[in-house]
Amino acid sequence: MSETIAEPIPFSARLRTATAQQHSDAENSSFVGDLLSGRLGFDAYVGLTGQLWFVYRALEERAAHLAEDAVAAPFIRPELARTAELERDLTHLAGPDWRTGLEPLPATAAYAARIAECAREWPAGYLAHHYTRYLGDLSGGQIIRDSAEKQWALPKRGDGVRFYVFDQIGNPAAFKREYRTHLDNLALEESEAERVLEEAQRAFTHNAALFGELSAEYPVRAA
Repeated sequence: MSETIAEPIPFSARLRTATAQQHSDAENSSFVGDLLSGRLGFDAYVGLTGQLWFVYRALEERAAHLAEDAVAAPFIRPELARTAELERDLTHLAGPDWRTGLEPLPATAAYAARIAECAREWPAGYLAHHYTRYLGDLSGGQIIRDSAEKQWALPKRGDGVRFYVFDQIGNPAAFKREYRTHLDNLALEESEAERVLEEAQRAFTHNAALFGELSAEYPVRAA
């Protein structure tokens, strides 16, 4: 009697499964819920944007170097770059001197430091952060954009929400499918794959910590 050989689970599916709980926790964080429901003020949205600038600067400052790395190269796509868009948003939201006084929260600093460490020393681990951020921006980030446009009369897909607008990606669904195919094609030893899965969970944990500190920084407005 022949034995049935199970098909290997694609790595993108393993990533999705491994981070499902952390992903749900991030989506349902009190900060995000309060922001989307209008219980937070405009300053909370500006604060979130400022903290994300530190995160994406860490993600992108070594992009040119990583584009030459065999593991990371397929994922380093100029159409994903967000730092310049965040700076444009912050100029619109907080004025030309937005850098003055802007400091990372402790959770943001730890998050950015971990991304930078992976970018320098462990490209496969860097991809765990790349995956959790950019695919999230292309998906759930659009809900935040829509809410911000409506709550604070920001130009639709314009300055103030450009971080969430990927003008150079004509078909986000197709882009995400291609991205997942690249993930599935990664030639990782099983031990390394397990480390990347753990790093993706860690990335969501960093993000949740950031949301937690933003909640403390921007409490819900009194009714």
